[in-house]
Amino acid sequence: MIEAQLDESRKKWRVIFIILTLTLIFCFLLSISLGSVDISLGYIFQYFLGTPENEVWSNIIRNFRIPKALTSMLAGSALAISGLQMQTLFRNPLAGPFILGISSGAGLGVALVIFLGVWLGGFIGMTGIGRSWLLVGASGIGSFLVLFVVLIASFRIRSGVSLLIIGLMFGSAMSALVSILQYFSQAENIQAYVIWSFGSLGSLSWSELSIMGPVILFALALSFLLSKPLNALLLGENYAESLGLNLKQARMLIIINTSLLAGTVTAFCGPIAFIGLAVPHIARMLFNTGNHLLLTPLVILLGGILLLIFDIIAQLPGLQETLPINAVTSLFGAPFVIWLILRKSNLNYRF
Repeated sequence: MIEAQLDESRKKWRVIFIILTLTLIFCFLLSISLGSVDISLGYIFQYFLGTPENEVWSNIIRNFRIPKALTSMLAGSALAISGLQMQTLFRNPLAGPFILGISSGAGLGVALVIFLGVWLGGFIGMTGIGRSWLLVGASGIGSFLVLFVVLIASFRIRSGVSLLIIGLMFGSAMSALVSILQYFSQAENIQAYVIWSFGSLGSLSWSELSIMGPVILFALALSFLLSKPLNALLLGENYAESLGLNLKQARMLIIINTSLLAGTVTAFCGPIAFIGLAVPHIARMLFNTGNHLLLTPLVILLGGILLLIFDIIAQLPGLQETLPINAVTSLFGAPFVIWLILRKSNLNYRF
């Protein structure tokens, strides 16, 4: 009887993962197809089979659409899984990938580059470093510095709540410094920073994606290894330690992994809202499970699917204009989550 139930459960989850994987592939192809210039799915299959006929369309697919779709898929998966890890580590449903101040540190690094651009102009010309790479580097350094401070605090503080408060305070301090820089900056620099804060998925070249992709894939692989420690943390820190979990080591690995995922996405794409906070809840509500051995792949797939869908909406297919990705994720995502909560109001899961 028990074996039959286990077999049935395995079949159910196998079907779910197959459906989600096929949905991800379909959304990936649809993202390549739709835009200011609509390209038929038939031609996209021709392109991947190596028999393209329209050189203009092939150039659009190769240099713009595929990098954008890959960026959306990787960024969505990275933010979703980092949000799941933070919610479980701090046992807080409102925790997200940027709760430790990673995004604020990245924002301060970018603000320094943009608002001090007059003095950095000569350095850029002398070294040959492009502005986009300089922003990526500044964002990464800002994220790393915040991560370094949070890791030091994690060794000295046992309480997860205290660590969470420290992360929030660092985020507030970084945001305050950015506000001061904005106050004394020129209008065009403020506009440039605001545009960066909207987030962007379509500005990455293959050279940038060749760095972002391997880093995120490595961190996603590490996420699977952290599934069992996260399951233990669901039972509480004291009980997890009684099961043999090294709490400090597990916390350090989770923070590093989350920072690697969220920091990399922020460095290359800017801060992208909603995905990290909402996707873990969507996965729990849709599939009614708290097991991270299942939640980890579910959240990775759902994150990629949702950000691809939001990016398609932001592109306004058939029009020349585009919407900021941050506006689309929150504007279309929030009502969906509210609808799910109202529909499944009797759902009971705990952190």
